[in-house]
Amino acid sequence: MIEKDKNKSDEINYFILIAVLSGLVLILFTSSIFLGTTSISIKKSLSAVSALEGLYLTIILELRLPRAILALFMGAALGISGAALQGLLRNPLAEPGLIGVSGASALGSVIVFYTGLSVSYSFALPVGGMTGAALSILLLYFLAGKDPSILKLILAGVAINTLTGALTVLALNLSPNPYAAYEVFFWLLGSLENTSVNHVFLAAPCICVGLIILATTGRGLDALTLGEDVARSLGVGLRNLQARIILGTALCVGASVSVAGVVGFVGLIVPHLLRPAVGHSPGRLLIVSGLGGATLTLAADISVRFIATGQGLQLGVLTALLGAPFFILLVFKLREDD
Repeated sequence: MIEKDKNKSDEINYFILIAVLSGLVLILFTSSIFLGTTSISIKKSLSAVSALEGLYLTIILELRLPRAILALFMGAALGISGAALQGLLRNPLAEPGLIGVSGASALGSVIVFYTGLSVSYSFALPVGGMTGAALSILLLYFLAGKDPSILKLILAGVAINTLTGALTVLALNLSPNPYAAYEVFFWLLGSLENTSVNHVFLAAPCICVGLIILATTGRGLDALTLGEDVARSLGVGLRNLQARIILGTALCVGASVSVAGVVGFVGLIVPHLLRPAVGHSPGRLLIVSGLGGATLTLAADISVRFIATGQGLQLGVLTALLGAPFFILLVFKLREDD
């Protein structure tokens, strides 16, 4: 009876958490549309939309709305990818870049910058990033083998990250145009500033497919906490679970990096913060981390608009600045537990 009441209480708390995070996402998404260097009141925005013309309508539809949509999708993608990988690898320090997708996607986009295709074709940059992400998965399975263990996947991912990182630095080092290298450098820091509706149409479908795939892995991740042998006895196909998580992560992270550069720490911090709130259940953590990732990314993207630093603070830099204190606090917490 006590156990039944506890389970019911956990269910209620879980849905309350989802409702709270959903409310925060809605508030921040709306704020992202109306807040910026040029603040737009709701009255002005409604007048512009009803008239279907004017500067405010242009700002909302062509600048603010695509940016807000991508921040929401990208944050959700990074959050749920981090939670899924941490559950699969059973390592709370795992993050989406661990399997090499982020580095490969960034390299693909850098190659597009380097060859000048980004100037000739507006779709070249995100397409290059997603191509790099797809090739990284093929290379991951080539290196790790047909039926890879967790250790082999991690080692293969580290190898891909090292290789793609070195090639990215090499491309910047050999760039004949210093201004192009400077542009690539700032793009790699991660930003949603120059995104448009075209980026939404390219990235959102891939991210949606990735989110759906990752959302289906909850039962398998919960079973995996009991051990691989128990998970198999419960009918969980570990190879299939592994493949779905890697494919979903590649779609989510590859599409995100291809349009906004590398925005780190979201997929690492958010699952860490929310895990205790869901009773350390990997399955429940997925949806919650998606909402938490969207909340953090939207909040960070709104914040960078108001931090005047001349060149402008990049989104990826701000998330990294948030991530460093998080790890310091985590170290102190572990010291206290010892």
